[in-house]
Amino acid sequence: MLIAGFPAGAWGTNCYLVAPAAGEECVIIDPGHEAAEGVEEALARHRLKPAAVILTHGHLDHVASVVPVCGAHDVPAWIHPEDRYMMSDPEKALGRSIGARLLGELTVGEPDDLRELTDGSVLEIAGLEFTVSHNPGHTRGSVSFRMPEQADIPPVMFAGDFLFAGSIGRTDLPGGDHDEMLRSLARVCLPLDDSTVVLPGHGPQTTIGRERATNPFLRGLVAGGEGGQPAAPRRGM
Repeated sequence: MLIAGFPAGAWGTNCYLVAPAAGEECVIIDPGHEAAEGVEEALARHRLKPAAVILTHGHLDHVASVVPVCGAHDVPAWIHPEDRYMMSDPEKALGRSIGARLLGELTVGEPDDLRELTDGSVLEIAGLEFTVSHNPGHTRGSVSFRMPEQADIPPVMFAGDFLFAGSIGRTDLPGGDHDEMLRSLARVCLPLDDSTVVLPGHGPQTTIGRERATNPFLRGLVAGGEGGQPAAPRRGM
């Protein structure tokens, strides 16, 4: 399996391209602010052909390049229905002005083919299998995508702004809910095998085992069913 990732835009949001191997079809995850050029470079470098775009949530730093990427390759995008409105109204999603000078020219709106994700569904695209987990807390429609263990490759979770190395996504923007986030962490993360590789929306990769042992939020849930106190600032927009 091939996973190519790069940070893009003003927030350094991680965009991922996933394929069975170089030279095959791929799935693009979270093409956000100023990610289109990086996507094209990764496609050319690995000789990939996009089959779909899938989105962990609707914040602008994760979806700003969806329209141009989908339009250039005539592929569908998938998002949870609770976050669909953010595609066309990013400022409402943030509860404040975005800052046009920082972001430059933006293409907002929905791609021609936008489909909706459901909790527990399995997306089979480009010879790949992604299990969708709805994990509200950062936004109402936040999801993560899990891929099963394959040969010598451990399970993988594309976490978006749900879980980071040492922290979690912020919950103080519209649609965020700290208590809901803790419930999502307990329900989605705690049952996973320690070997599961976590590829987050910002920052370095980690594993469930490492976060179970060191992340103050997960450690608090393991110890007593309640979230601990953050050791580092929560991330995301």
